[in-house]
Amino acid sequence: MPPTRPRPSRAAPRVALLVETSLASGRDILRGIARAARERGPWSLYHAPGSLEESVPHWIGHWQGDGIIARVTSPEMADLLRRTRLPVVDVLGLVAHADFPLVHVDNAAIGALAFAHLAERGFRRFACCGIAGENWSQQRRRAFLDCARATDPHPALLETSPALQSGIPWEERQNRLAAWLQALPKPVGLLVCSDQLGSDVLEACRRAAISVPDQIAVVGVDNDEPLCEVCQPALSSIWPDHAAVGYQAAALLDQLMAGQAPPLGAQFIAPKTLIVRQSSDVLAVDDPAVSAALHFIREQACHPITTDEVARHAGTSRSVLQRRFQAHLGQTIHHHIIQARLKRATELITSTDLPLLEVAERCGFQHQEYMGKVIKDRLGRTPGDLRRAARSSAPR
Repeated sequence: MPPTRPRPSRAAPRVALLVETSLASGRDILRGIARAARERGPWSLYHAPGSLEESVPHWIGHWQGDGIIARVTSPEMADLLRRTRLPVVDVLGLVAHADFPLVHVDNAAIGALAFAHLAERGFRRFACCGIAGENWSQQRRRAFLDCARATDPHPALLETSPALQSGIPWEERQNRLAAWLQALPKPVGLLVCSDQLGSDVLEACRRAAISVPDQIAVVGVDNDEPLCEVCQPALSSIWPDHAAVGYQAAALLDQLMAGQAPPLGAQFIAPKTLIVRQSSDVLAVDDPAVSAALHFIREQACHPITTDEVARHAGTSRSVLQRRFQAHLGQTIHHHIIQARLKRATELITSTDLPLLEVAERCGFQHQEYMGKVIKDRLGRTPGDLRRAARSSAPR
C-alpha cells in the first residue's frame, strides 16, 4: 500500500463513508461508526448511500478529505481508493490483496453458531444454501459444514450464482430450489448464508409443501428484522455484530489518520447472538407420530384442542402417543400444549398493548387468571411484570 497523505490540521477530520444502506448490515455498520465519531469527534462525515452493486462515487477520486471507511467491492474500487493516498479501512473483505486494514464479522464463528443452534434442537442431518463466489458466504458455509460432518458425514450443499441465474425467470428458480429442498433427507437443519436468500428458501418450502420447522429448520444470517418478520414462518437469524465492526473500523481509522501504522492482521468481530423465530423453533424428532403431533399443536394450540384430538391427528392412540412424548421429549402432550400457549401469550404481552383478557382468549386459556397463574408458575413473573419490562427496554 503506498504511503498515505499526512492529515491536514483541521478541527474536524473529514471522513467518507462508502457503506451501502440497502442492507441491515450496512446500516448497522453506520450506527457503529456514528457512535465512534461522537466519542472521538467531532468528525465531518460524508456518506454515499446506495447498494453494494453501485459503483464508487465519482467525487472520491479528487476528494480532499482525511480518511475513508468503505465496503470495497471490486479490484477497480480498491485501485481508485489507493490512488487517493488517504487512510482507508475496509469493512467487507471481499477483494483479495486489497492491502487495506480490514475489520469484519467472524464468518467462521457465524457458521459454527448456526450449527450449534440446530444441533441443540436435535437435528442430526444438515444442509447449507449459499452464494457461489462470495467469500463471506463460503466462509460461513465451510465452518458450518465442517462442524456438521462430525454428525452427518454427507451434509447437503446448494450454492446459487447470481450471474448464472440472472437470465432464469424467478418462478423457475424457485421451482429448482423447491426440488432441491424436497430431495433433502428429513428432518434437516439448514443454514442459509443471508436473510435475503432465506426468504426465497422459505417460499420454496411452501411451494414444495415442506413443513417448516418440523421437516426443515431454517436459520439465516444478518437479523434483518423487517425481512425476517415478513417471512412465513418468521426467519430465525444470526445477528452479526456489524455495529461493532463500524465502531472498531472508525477507531482504527482514527489511529491511521493520526499517523499510526496499520495493524498486521485483520480484526474479526464475533457474532452478537442468534435470534430464534418460528423457522427453527422446534425439537427435531424422527418419530413421525410425535412430529405430526408437534406440528398440530404448534398450529392449533391457541384453539381449544384436547390430547385426544392431537392423538387422532397423529394417527395413533392417546396412550401410545403419551409414551412416545415422554420418550422423545420428557413431557406430556398437555404440558406441550400449555407451553405453546404460554409462548404465544408472552409474545402478545410483550409486543402489543392488547388487554390481558383478550390475550388470554386469543391464546386458548380459559380465563385471564389461569393465564396469569401459568405465567407466574413457569416464568416466575406476572403478565404485568413482562409488559413493564418490555416497555422499559423498548427504544425511545
